[in-house]
Amino acid sequence: MSLFFETGRAVALALVLAFACDLAQADALAGDWRFGTDDAGLVTASLHATNKLITGGGALSYSPVLTIACRADGEPRWTEWLQLNDGVSASRKITISVSVDGGGKFDESWSVGSRGRMLVRDGADGIKRLVPARRLSLSWRFGLLSGRGQADFDLAGLEEAVEQIAETCRTDPP
Repeated sequence: MSLFFETGRAVALALVLAFACDLAQADALAGDWRFGTDDAGLVTASLHATNKLITGGGALSYSPVLTIACRADGEPRWTEWLQLNDGVSASRKITISVSVDGGGKFDESWSVGSRGRMLVRDGADGIKRLVPARRLSLSWRFGLLSGRGQADFDLAGLEEAVEQIAETCRTDPP
């Protein structure tokens, strides 16, 4: 009887370990990306910056969040956005300095979203340039006298994340 319980416990432990290894492997493939789908068909993958921005007079800090998204139906199909806790003072467009894998910086125009706390860039071209990258650095002005913000991202697992989003969205990856 004791042999029966010991064998059952060993089999259960082996199943738990196998399941945990599968989860660890899947998590390693996706890096630190968090996936989501909303009722309107928006499929997303989000990643926290590796650095912190200080807000509230230095009392609080937070990591900006980069999100890539695909709309199952509608245009633009692919979008990326940066979520901030502090709003920028621009009203429609903002210039963001972009550096991919530590290379030279170039400027892009992003739209300013709700209350200046979301910076948005539509189109597959921005996501396409990130797929082979390992690091992304974004820099922007909060306002004329407010200083600059910077968000750095470790893009490990981005290619797998884009493939997963495209599959869920039933479209080709950029």
